[in-house]
Amino acid sequence: MLGGTTEASALARAVADAGIAATFSYAGRVDSPKVQPIPQRVGGFGGVAGLVRYLREHNITHVVDATHPFAAQMSRNADHACTEAGVALLALTRAPWAAEAGDTWTHVPDIASAVEALGGIARRVMLALGRMHIEDFAAQPQHHYVLRLVDAPVQQPSLPHHSVVVARGPFDVAGDIALFKEHAVDIVVCKNAGGVGADAKIHAARALGLPVVMIDRPALPARREVATAQAVLDWVAEAQHGA
Repeated sequence: MLGGTTEASALARAVADAGIAATFSYAGRVDSPKVQPIPQRVGGFGGVAGLVRYLREHNITHVVDATHPFAAQMSRNADHACTEAGVALLALTRAPWAAEAGDTWTHVPDIASAVEALGGIARRVMLALGRMHIEDFAAQPQHHYVLRLVDAPVQQPSLPHHSVVVARGPFDVAGDIALFKEHAVDIVVCKNAGGVGADAKIHAARALGLPVVMIDRPALPARREVATAQAVLDWVAEAQHGA
């Protein structure tokens, strides 16, 4: 199981309860990943070739890609590796968010475009992107950035004006409204992660009438997709009965 999302953790619990032998794989983006009820590993595989080798060495018969919708390279690697190794692949996905009445979204295709969209007068920006892309926004140094991170940064970001909030989700709407008010946020920048595990900031922005720079999802290979842990269990059961 390629994990790291709220849905992946729910699936791990369902898999454990069902007594299915499985391993939960984290990319290693946070210092202290959530402990899962099944065996887990942390770190990359070494590209497609490394993943193929892992699948064969561990006699893996099924792979569930439950990674973040923006973990595009991992999803592409999983698709190629499973095809090469002859292993069944299923994606556990979440529906993307859609703008509703009262929303003011600027859609952009990637991080570089999000940075460009922040051109202009100084504002207070809620940068809800994790730690990977913080440094890109140094190109717009006029803003004050509010950074919510799972782990405190070892090295301070090279943003002239910023605040760091260390917290681990899921978050609730009331808490995000309070956070946005406390830091006088003017605009929110986030990825269209979708689902309900990380949507509090979207509801909070809507409630406060804040504009959102929404980074759209990357293109991924066509693959079989489901939306629930039960659908994954059904898929595994189908394969076992057909064996």
